[in-house]
Amino acid sequence: MVSPFMTLHRPALLGLALAIGLAGCAGLPDQRLANEALKNGDVALAQKNYQQLADLGYADAQVGLADIQVQSRDPEQLRKAEATYRAAAATYPRAQARLGRLLATKPNSTEAERHEAEGLLKQAFANNESSTLIPLAMLYLQYPQSFPNVNAQQKISQWQAAGYPEAGLAQVLLYRTQGTYDQHLDDVERICKQALSSTDICYVELATVYQKRGQADQQKALLDQLQSAYTLGLVNAQRMDSVARVLSDSSLGKTDEATAQAMLEQIAPSYPAAWVSLAQLIYDFPELGDVDKMMEYLDKGRESAQPRAELLLGKVYYEGKLLTPDADKAVEHLNKAAAQGENSAHYYLGQIYRRGYLGQVEPQKAVDNLLMAARAGQGSADFALAQLYSGGRGTLPNPVNAYVFIQLAKAQPEPQPQVLELAQTLEGQLTPAQRAQAQQLLAQEQQARGVMAQANTLAQHAPVPEQDVGKDESL
Repeated sequence: MVSPFMTLHRPALLGLALAIGLAGCAGLPDQRLANEALKNGDVALAQKNYQQLADLGYADAQVGLADIQVQSRDPEQLRKAEATYRAAAATYPRAQARLGRLLATKPNSTEAERHEAEGLLKQAFANNESSTLIPLAMLYLQYPQSFPNVNAQQKISQWQAAGYPEAGLAQVLLYRTQGTYDQHLDDVERICKQALSSTDICYVELATVYQKRGQADQQKALLDQLQSAYTLGLVNAQRMDSVARVLSDSSLGKTDEATAQAMLEQIAPSYPAAWVSLAQLIYDFPELGDVDKMMEYLDKGRESAQPRAELLLGKVYYEGKLLTPDADKAVEHLNKAAAQGENSAHYYLGQIYRRGYLGQVEPQKAVDNLLMAARAGQGSADFALAQLYSGGRGTLPNPVNAYVFIQLAKAQPEPQPQVLELAQTLEGQLTPAQRAQAQQLLAQEQQARGVMAQANTLAQHAPVPEQDVGKDESL
């Protein structure tokens, strides 16, 4: 349902259940060069070589090229990737599976596209491709209204009974989306201990479980096993980065930022995304380094076109905690981050426009950005919207909209006292007619948020095996 505030855009669940890769054609020098370039983080060189082979009609290279386009998260590149998969799908089973995965995670997908995705994924599964179970589970969990006859838990239980390893990960995904993860830590541990040797995403899940429980000994043993697997080439740098970010996440329990820093410093020279994680680590734990070191890491991240680097740099200039505040520089970097799919950038942009940091209040830009941030899971954006509509700075006050957003802010876990204070103030300002209108708008927005919440949970936490391009052995 479209709300009166703006058009709903569901975020793409990119990077999840896409198990992208390329196999075969090993005798082609250009393809080996492309695979090696990807391994070393040189996406441009890999794309150039895949393009040359794709132009010659090599289906593997066409799929590899489309895989890179999917990883970019750029809407135009995603359209090109879908067209490439479709062109190859008529004769190439791997492209059929890829197309199914892409459609399963496509933002603003139509009913026809969702059912097409289901058909393609079920076809791949029938051809003994069990790696399609995760995107199929995601499809059922994100769009239950499109598959009213499918009971996701029942389906996952059937897969588990049949002995498919991916079914356990689908169960963990269901716990995430239902918000019952913490109540099932024992089951998550059991599932991931069994799957650890074949599914390295379980290092992240187990690290999360042990950190939530405060089990330092089990955590150390897991990290020793991870380090050994990385040294032997059994685990990639992306997984090391993911586990390091768990260790530094205070919301999960007692942090181990020193170990996280050591892990990130080890992989950063060959895995550019780790430079940004290192910069974030210093930002969160200033005792680990100075501002110059943080900026050095950010520069390296930006040189390798990491959107998180733009987001963090924009946040640094916005908050002014470590650098002199500079709204113009903040907007420059936040816009770059937002254009590359970093939804958190919209929150900071919205606050800049709401507060008039560029010289004047720009209420429409503030609303547009804050609402995108709120629907992407940034709870504080709802309070900012309530403040904007109740205060009327730069625009006429709108108590109805203010009421809607303060109720959403109030529904967040452990709302701040200022949220509760504003909610109480707004309660007495509405006429009966305004309250009825506000309740209707609130219901519409909550329905939109229900879809968004599941999408965001899937995007952020889905325990999907992430494989490098060029290493998809299952297809």
